[in-house]
Amino acid sequence: MHDRLPAVAGMFYPQDPEDLRAAVNQYLLSDDKPARLPKALIVPHAGYIYSGSVAGTAYASLEAGRDTIKRVVLMGPSHRVPLIGLATCSAEHFLTPLGTIKVDQASIAALQKYPQVHNMDEAHALEHSLEVQLPFLQMVLNDFELVPIVVGDSSIEDVSTILEALWGGDETLIVISSDLSHYHDYKTAQQMDARTSEAIETLSPEKIQYDDACGRNPVRGLLQVARQRHFHVKTLDLRNSGDTAGPRDQVVGYGAYLFYQ
Repeated sequence: MHDRLPAVAGMFYPQDPEDLRAAVNQYLLSDDKPARLPKALIVPHAGYIYSGSVAGTAYASLEAGRDTIKRVVLMGPSHRVPLIGLATCSAEHFLTPLGTIKVDQASIAALQKYPQVHNMDEAHALEHSLEVQLPFLQMVLNDFELVPIVVGDSSIEDVSTILEALWGGDETLIVISSDLSHYHDYKTAQQMDARTSEAIETLSPEKIQYDDACGRNPVRGLLQVARQRHFHVKTLDLRNSGDTAGPRDQVVGYGAYLFYQ
């Protein structure tokens, strides 16, 4: 057995624990604290200077669940390894500069009976879409176990089946890591991301196309389950890198969404 070490500390987010804690605390300063605890989030996964403030609005909503949430199912797209289906891993812990997160190996073992799930450590080794979420989770929750899943080329059903299997009760939080449109000019990105946001808010997975979100496969799976369960969605933030820390000729879109029963 082994631990999954940080791959993008010092690049996507600060490597120094004190600097990291200060940065995340800054992003968690949200005026919009919902009264109820969401069941699921969609959050972006770029470098913190680009999307940390957007992600922070969603994570700030978990304050009331600090002691309730004991398991986090975290899904994000594969950026490094070509992948068909969904990849779990054999690591016992995920490490960040803020400490160690235990992996829920019992849940991962139970997933191996599904044909679309593969145990594939190399899909996790360098993947930032999951890693950048971990310091946020460590700051807002007390004691939780992680079910980390990298999602490759997968159908809506492939993903929704696994989400249903892991859904659980109040002790389980679902986090989907996804940026929105990539490398369009500012205005085009705003139009595309507004359409994607509407598809998310109306629980319409079939309306999210290839170019709309890098995490479209986990996003679509969540929308399918949320539709079947009659959830509703709240958009907290919708911006892009042209609003936060980058030029406006080629931007990446970011949205933060909460899902409620």
